Amino acid sequence: MASSIKTIKDRMNATKKTSQITKAMNMVSASKLRGAESSIKSYLPFIDKIEEMLNNLMSNDEVFHPLFEKREVKNTCYILITCERGLAGPFNNNLFKELATVTNENSYVCSLGTRGFNHCKKKGYRSINDKPVILKDDVTFYDIYEAVNLVIQAYVTGKIDKVVVLYNHYVNTLVQKVTYKNILPLDERPKSKIKEEYDFEGGVDSILDTLIPLYIENMIYGCILDSKASEHAARMTAMKSATDNAEEVISSLQVVYNRARQAAITLELTDIISGANAISQN
Repeated sequence: MASSIKTIKDRMNATKKTSQITKAMNMVSASKLRGAESSIKSYLPFIDKIEEMLNNLMSNDEVFHPLFEKREVKNTCYILITCERGLAGPFNNNLFKELATVTNENSYVCSLGTRGFNHCKKKGYRSINDKPVILKDDVTFYDIYEAVNLVIQAYVTGKIDKVVVLYNHYVNTLVQKVTYKNILPLDERPKSKIKEEYDFEGGVDSILDTLIPLYIENMIYGCILDSKASEHAARMTAMKSATDNAEEVISSLQVVYNRARQAAITLELTDIISGANAISQN
């Protein structure tokens, strides 16, 4: 009986320590989520300004750029954005399942995130990038620059005909939705609502060669920021569920412990009373 009580108590203590860890991780993820939301808000004015400039440049029907060219889609490249760390529920697995349903023998994958890169390598997907891109919590443009340029070059040379980003879109703290976003070709020729006057140095074509890749890179970077918010929200939710489950286990173990302790006390009292009765009879 004493051994059983000690075992239950040890399980309770271990579960309490686990609960403390998951609660701390929940708080850390909540803090990172607020930071990710702030990064998204800070990023939006920048991409809006680039889009405004691009709209004005492309509002002239005589201007042409290869990245606006539509052609028959034979080979599609999926840019897969995954998280670096686990303990985020089915965050990565949902992406892997979705990727498996849309890819075929003509598909390419550009993996942004170590776990996604390792998964694609294990499954034998044709890859655009030959080394993983580490997506830190404070990911910058420079971290994805090389991989994005590989995708753009593959599109320009005709190796691929379409580029789609596959990532988890942040809806709210409880919902993260697997989402597709078409990157190339730039489907519609943008039309500026307000025509701004710009003085171009170096020619429109030269500016477009710089501005359009920058615009595409920022679109992908925006998806990464969105994915980061989803990651922190998913991990926060997973750790909250783990904490709640741990507390339920502790509560159940407490009931079992109390019953075992009460049974031990009753047994001790029975032995004492039986011994007293035996002495009094003698």
